[in-house]
Amino acid sequence: MDSIKNLVIFGATGDLASRLLLPGLGTLLRADPECRVTVIGADRNDDGTWKQTVQQAFDTVDSHGPAAEHTLNTTRFITCDATSAQDLQSLLDGLEEPACLYFALPPQVTMKSLEVLDGLQLPESLVLALEKPIGHDLESARKLNQLVARLVPEKQTFRVDHFLNLPAVHSFAGLRFANRLLEPLLSREHVQSIEITYDETLGLEGRAGFYDSSGAFRDMIQSHLLQVMSLVMMEPPARIDHVELPALTAHVLRSARLWGKDPASSVVRGRYTAGSVGGKDLPDYVSEQGVDPVKNTETFAQVTLEVDSWRWNGVPVTLRSGKAIGKPRKEITINFRRPPHEYPQFPHDGRVPPNVMRLRLDTGQLEFEMNVGGPFAVQGMERVTFQTDTSAPRLSAYGNVLKGILSADATFSVRGDASEQGWRILADIQKLFDDGSVPMSDYAAGSPGPTIPPLSSK
Repeated sequence: MDSIKNLVIFGATGDLASRLLLPGLGTLLRADPECRVTVIGADRNDDGTWKQTVQQAFDTVDSHGPAAEHTLNTTRFITCDATSAQDLQSLLDGLEEPACLYFALPPQVTMKSLEVLDGLQLPESLVLALEKPIGHDLESARKLNQLVARLVPEKQTFRVDHFLNLPAVHSFAGLRFANRLLEPLLSREHVQSIEITYDETLGLEGRAGFYDSSGAFRDMIQSHLLQVMSLVMMEPPARIDHVELPALTAHVLRSARLWGKDPASSVVRGRYTAGSVGGKDLPDYVSEQGVDPVKNTETFAQVTLEVDSWRWNGVPVTLRSGKAIGKPRKEITINFRRPPHEYPQFPHDGRVPPNVMRLRLDTGQLEFEMNVGGPFAVQGMERVTFQTDTSAPRLSAYGNVLKGILSADATFSVRGDASEQGWRILADIQKLFDDGSVPMSDYAAGSPGPTIPPLSSK
């Protein structure tokens, strides 16, 4: 299929478009001066500032050159209700093909819009881009995916997860599959445990309307960190393309289950209370404007899983994300097993510290912790960290998302069954909340998070 000529953004006046989508497009147009795409903003109300919004978004990423100028000169806004058959048909009739409809909308509104599209005559080349979450639970995700399958082929469906398109996550794929050194070590024979962490200093930041209805497990674990886990732990692909990667990452999620004989011990949830983060005072979460205490929404989520495959059986994988954390970490951490023998000459009764690899999700910085020296060295055993910075990424996460969409490359898109598996895992966690097995733990804003009990054995 040819490159997308018209990119329609439903929900164009929302925060997602101005804060992430348009700046991401700006990084792509800056990096690819040959790109030509017309962006059409679509929403129920037009405040007359659309071109200014696009210009300001491009300015934040210093986007200029012929590609950016073309988009700025051709962009337009259409007043359109995404759930109106008349509005949608009028929109489709005026599009130059190939075109993409990007649903920067809540999942319930997206579902209504797709149901309306199901009754219209759609162009054969139409591409659909769906922001996660896909649905709001397993049943709604299945229904949405079945509906999408009636509208366009899977190869023309992009389920967007910008975490899967973080430059550091793309770098991890290269780190694994472009080097013989690391890939053979990524298995149960050599890895003790894996951690994927995305903590934030931010509190609610005025997003109660969205966040209080989702919480940390839905917002971060289900939508994002499970997808990162699937890429970290997938089997080596024969080729890195839109067929192999989505299939292999979906296989990881199908194999994932809660860790241990007592699944409740593998799940932690918490909610911040009053405190200070970075010199900023935060109230109790339940006192934040727009929060409904009855919803019992968590701001901290941690779950330990096992990917029950030949490669990974028996290796605990911990996913964690919290708000208002004093010293946040954003990283993939791989803890390797200790050497198989104990040597009395070494410190700690011969039990030397294990090797650790860290990839920072925010900066792309790569670290290896290793042991040097030893009982016969003058300095004794030393712990050293090999650290390297990667080059500054040319594209933001949403720049990578849009690059894939505009070039019809779904390599880093989420396959339909993978989106459903995320909800299947979340449903197992929700059962533990509903039966009282996992209580809500308070933690002060600015602290490391709730106290976490030792993990039970498998």
